[in-house]
Amino acid sequence: MAQAAGTTDTFRIGSAGGNREDLEDVIWDLFAEDTWALTNLEKTKANATYHEWLLDSLASPTTNRMIEGDEFSYSTVAAPTRVGNYVQTMSKQFKISRLQDSVSKAGRQKETARQAMKKMRELKNEMEYGLVRNQASSAGGSATARSMASIESWIATNEILATTTASSTTPGFSSGTVAAPTDGSTTGAFTEAAFTSALAAAWAAGGDPNTILVSSTQKSKIDTFTGIATRQVDVGRTSAASVINAVDVYVSSYGRHKIILHRHVRSNVVLCLDPSYWAIAFIDRPFMETPAKTGDANNRVILTDLTLVSRNEAANAKVVACA
Repeated sequence: MAQAAGTTDTFRIGSAGGNREDLEDVIWDLFAEDTWALTNLEKTKANATYHEWLLDSLASPTTNRMIEGDEFSYSTVAAPTRVGNYVQTMSKQFKISRLQDSVSKAGRQKETARQAMKKMRELKNEMEYGLVRNQASSAGGSATARSMASIESWIATNEILATTTASSTTPGFSSGTVAAPTDGSTTGAFTEAAFTSALAAAWAAGGDPNTILVSSTQKSKIDTFTGIATRQVDVGRTSAASVINAVDVYVSSYGRHKIILHRHVRSNVVLCLDPSYWAIAFIDRPFMETPAKTGDANNRVILTDLTLVSRNEAANAKVVACA
């Protein structure tokens, strides 16, 4: 079949000839966000660019027997340990022309308002990224930004290798700063034995590692472990049955552990955390400023100053060098 002669069609008219566009008045956002640490950890106040706190622990127990009538023997009291982390300044900036805020738009009324929302969500994502990754702390300088040490970098005492053949080192806090972990050249499959060893180490130190932050790579490994709470859900009489192949709670000899799938945790690391031993200290919580105009446009800047407080890293553990 062929088009009849003289037919006027959409190809000839098009938008230039007056056919209206068909554009939905909505923007379908795909925001891959993960802010578990930023949402759940305690918030506190920092008052300087280097935020410090004190740590202490009990002496290891020994046999305690005293002879009747014996003279007292006094031991030297151990002083608390002083540690700290640098405050990191983070920002998002954007500029919108006056006219762009005034013209008709699809999916939003004011470009400035939409971009403020979007940039704030991006900043929260980047704050979370800085909190959970393997970043080292640094004092910075006139031409270098300060940086805070992240959760993975702090956990040095209870570092469990995925297998005996794997390699990785975490220096931890020393002389005022926290160095970044060094990934070794060999990795190994993440096993349930390594996982329970990490939980045991944190528990033995006095922690309750009830929260597990894990990437999708290692979450799939945990889904095959046997020491789980349940793998079923209640299904109503009128509901279709569901196939469950995921572990959200792992039950070990050391308690119940929530498995949190996290987009920003490195794929070769499993973090076993006691959230009560972490906090976020802010000098200024996120806020938006309006800098002076430059040209026929409106400038906006979102700023925050924060650092991670590790109240005792030994209450936590991690499995590293996971394939």
